[in-house]
Amino acid sequence: MAQTNPAKVGILTAGGLAPCLSSAVGFLLETYTATDPSIEIICYRSGYKGLLSGDSIVVTPAVRDAASVLQMHGGSPIGNSRVKLTNVADCVKRGLCREGEVPLEVAAKQLMKDGVTILHTIGGDDTNTQAAKVAEYLEGHNYPVTVVGMPKTIDNDVVPIKQSLGAWTAAEEGAKFFANVVNEQSANPRMLIIHECMGRDCGYLTAATAKAYMDALAGLPMLPGLNLSKANKAVHAVYVPEIRMDIDAEAARLRKVMDTHDCVNIFLSEGAGVKDIVAQLEAKGEEVPRDAFGHVKLDKVNPGAYFAKQFAEKLGAEKVLVQKSGYMARASAANVADRALIQACATLAVECGLKGQSGCIGQDEERGDVLRAIEFPRIKGGKAFDVSQPWFQQLLKTCASF
Repeated sequence: MAQTNPAKVGILTAGGLAPCLSSAVGFLLETYTATDPSIEIICYRSGYKGLLSGDSIVVTPAVRDAASVLQMHGGSPIGNSRVKLTNVADCVKRGLCREGEVPLEVAAKQLMKDGVTILHTIGGDDTNTQAAKVAEYLEGHNYPVTVVGMPKTIDNDVVPIKQSLGAWTAAEEGAKFFANVVNEQSANPRMLIIHECMGRDCGYLTAATAKAYMDALAGLPMLPGLNLSKANKAVHAVYVPEIRMDIDAEAARLRKVMDTHDCVNIFLSEGAGVKDIVAQLEAKGEEVPRDAFGHVKLDKVNPGAYFAKQFAEKLGAEKVLVQKSGYMARASAANVADRALIQACATLAVECGLKGQSGCIGQDEERGDVLRAIEFPRIKGGKAFDVSQPWFQQLLKTCASF
């Protein structure tokens, strides 16, 4: 249903960072301004935290005129936070609402108070499904709000969206990161390097980062006569949550690589083997820390250190280096490919907002990859990386060839 009241737009970004947030906010501001500069826009600070507290920024004409600047920056200019509106206890504990209040109602009433008729949420599945719940509440109280989400996650794990915003850039930046880190293989004999990539339940980012790195390595001149070879700088193993790892078998294979090339380079998804690690910790009676959404806090579990310890002795490594590219990768400005997709999503998001069509904008894998407003009930997290894809199978073969 098209907007009947004067449109007023609210924008928020939420969840972890991704190389799309600043760009998405910028394109939304530019598109609304080009469509109708009289439309009021406010941005909630720090995601749902700002919505709950009524903390917002009015977008002025000066900000609109300079919105293109946001394409040059990473992070989110309006700030993020991890808040689950249905986790009442956590919201009360953090002072986001008072005892006895229902966060969902507090958020909905703030939208009513602010006069927002279109809410744009830029975040992952949790961010967008929460926004849909707020919209449902308001619909039941005769204050319809059109909620149009944009899918942000470097894991590329949102069902049924083909490509989430920021994932391409994160892979590219992670590859650049490792292009420097890999030179540490020359710092010590029998060097084991583990490049830990973000990815809770999905191996997409690790796989895509490894591919981007290996593609770049293929075109880099070497000097084998002075021990500068692709074998020393190559990725020798890629471990993702979707493929169960046989540590003993892999250690036997990689021991030969170590003996031949004096180094081993591993790309590890932080979610690989986490279930086994958590099971071991809980069996010891140790508490496993989790966030407001019930997700295991992976930085506390530290999969990289766990696997470094597992492999170091078996490979006879003299030195072990674990490096994480996640914060560098996710905080980057969007690259050219991502900006093109973000702009297309923002253009459709504005169009849908003004028409009163709610949904999460994305390429719908279950509808022929068409870019559309996907119905919120169909949005889910935890999409597994398809390890059968030819490019990934070829990557594994290449890694095993050294």
